Amino acid sequence: MAKFTSPPLDGLKRRISRHRAETAAGRDQQGHFIRETYCLSREDARRKAREWFDTFPKAAYWTEVESWRPLEGDRIEFTMRRLPTAD
Repeated sequence: MAKFTSPPLDGLKRRISRHRAETAAGRDQQGHFIRETYCLSREDARRKAREWFDTFPKAAYWTEVESWRPLEGDRIEFTMRRLPTAD
């Protein structure tokens, strides 16, 4: 029966070090996405989200509602996310 040996972790260690260095240098600030957070009434929230999807199509900008939560008074807090360009 073959003895199990753990795989080499050099690549993973290099990637973790590179990520930590980029974060410390300020280059990895929440990735490459543009985010905006809103707190609107339910109907206004739908309109704002639709505006984002119409202006920045999902296929080109990876536009999405990143997170949302209902608040008191039929208000919605949500964060929209997209790429800065469609390139």
